[in-house]
Amino acid sequence: MNKKNNLNFYKNIPKSSLPLANLLKDETLFFNVPKNWAIVVTDIENSTDAVARGFHNDVNLSATGSIITVLNTLKTVNNKIKIPYFFGGDGSTFIVPNSVLQPILLALNNYSQHIKKSTQLNLRVGYLEVHHVYENNIALRITKLRHNRYLTTPVVLGNGLKYAERIIKESFKSTDISDQEATKLNLNGMECRWDEIYPNKTDKKVICLLVDCDDENIQAEVYSDIMKEVDVIFGSLINRNPITSDMLKLDPSLQKIRKEMNAKIGKFRIGYLLSNWFITLIGIVYFKFFKAGKLQKKRIAQLTDTIMLDGFLNTVISGTEDQVETLKTFLNNLEAQYKIIYGIHITHASIMSCYIEDRQEKHIHFVDGTEGGYTSAAIMFKEKMKKLQLRR
Repeated sequence: MNKKNNLNFYKNIPKSSLPLANLLKDETLFFNVPKNWAIVVTDIENSTDAVARGFHNDVNLSATGSIITVLNTLKTVNNKIKIPYFFGGDGSTFIVPNSVLQPILLALNNYSQHIKKSTQLNLRVGYLEVHHVYENNIALRITKLRHNRYLTTPVVLGNGLKYAERIIKESFKSTDISDQEATKLNLNGMECRWDEIYPNKTDKKVICLLVDCDDENIQAEVYSDIMKEVDVIFGSLINRNPITSDMLKLDPSLQKIRKEMNAKIGKFRIGYLLSNWFITLIGIVYFKFFKAGKLQKKRIAQLTDTIMLDGFLNTVISGTEDQVETLKTFLNNLEAQYKIIYGIHITHASIMSCYIEDRQEKHIHFVDGTEGGYTSAAIMFKEKMKKLQLRR
């Protein structure tokens, strides 16, 4: 994996089926990201304000669209390259080979212009080459976690992505693209027609958790301990998944499809609206009455990305108020020892946006909580950070 031509670096990393808590403690499963790769970050400016004004779905869709833009661009540039990416509710992060950096940035900047016109949100785009991370003696190690037959996600240890995000955000500028540079928008596969998804029991809530252990020396151990505790309190990944097949329901409203249409093509088209409304109605019948439809709903629950480790630990889970309080007690203890800082947001339901490559196995579903989700958890996290800095 140290070869000069390392386009297949991420593709060649073996998938591990270990529980995340065990995976984090096995250093031999993690690999240094090559120096000639780059970190790309997208971020919705003033996302907190947008969420407060009721535009959480727009923020969420914009972040999802940035991932779809990059993956679709890679297909046209070099469809053999596989890259790790992370969904953050109000933005996304990618690790890409330098050789495909420019077409990806061009596509993202073009997408940013589209988002500005269609939603009035400012999606900022920036990058930092990985060698700058290492020059500052910061770690960036990665592996793959195989959750089930259908879903494998990247796991990162070290503060490399956090450092890059901070540097990139400090130098963000509004994108300005000339007509000559503009590339064709490609959001094929964007679908967002699921209604709010409630937990499968009335006494459960949806919990969006954001944890930061900044000390690279204890990061793996601390995150492992937290995941063990989450397993004990809430049960396995399947048991605590906020997305269950019996609670998945399509929203056939024209308003829902219009939002998707606006995010995807940025203009009103009666043909798009009516044809997709009709397809959604057919989908409701298919998922409810056909065996293949019921199996597909189960597969969707398995293809939901509910845990992300990119130097931070982010997860969306469902649980009771008593379980939440038990978790808070555990996290408060770690926080009192200055091992972590965390933010948490508790809400009534999840929202889900999707990237559909094909209807069978190649689709991914990005999950966040309602009422701000990860963005709201980040508000609590940032307030704690400010207080800690003032104390110091």
